[in-house]
Amino acid sequence: MRRTLWNIPNLLTLIRIICIPVLMVVAYSGWSQRFIASAVLFLLASATDWLDGYLARKLQQTSAFGRFLDPVADKLMVAAALIILVDWHHSIWMVVPAVVIIAREITISALREWMAELGKRASVAVSYIGKLKTTAQMLAIGLMLAQAPVHDVRGGLIVNALQVVAYLLLYVAVFLTIWSMLLYLQAAWPDLRNTDHWSE
Repeated sequence: MRRTLWNIPNLLTLIRIICIPVLMVVAYSGWSQRFIASAVLFLLASATDWLDGYLARKLQQTSAFGRFLDPVADKLMVAAALIILVDWHHSIWMVVPAVVIIAREITISALREWMAELGKRASVAVSYIGKLKTTAQMLAIGLMLAQAPVHDVRGGLIVNALQVVAYLLLYVAVFLTIWSMLLYLQAAWPDLRNTDHWSE
């Protein structure tokens, strides 16, 4: 089968990246339905993450470009959504998850790049916990985007029952984020402590 760079899975991944500026425009549009629209856009874009992987395997259209671009698209979309939520909520309860999740993605990306240089990228392949973490993140962020943040006269955030559920789900995602990072670091630890791999 002839392979091409611009196959269906890769195009879906590019669409996910294109959705990022669209999400920002919608989120700050002033449109009365911007919250639910932002959530729907984010969740639809997130769904393409599963779809492009499924089609790549089904159609035998896996590629090095796709393996590079897919995780990049995921991280950019999540980071953009978290930054929007931090701006909307003005709360330490939102800032902490955002910092943890973004910091974890940067750490694991650097770890995978370093392991790839050693020819041991498979040692830090995506784990089941990592996939569960991604699912929890997508659901939590989607749920939080769907609700307009309400503040009292002193600027404090007023949280309703649905937002409590969203925050709980977000902190479950944070727990899974830290857990999956520790699993990746554990898998890479023999190489991290090997002084033969250190450079000056």
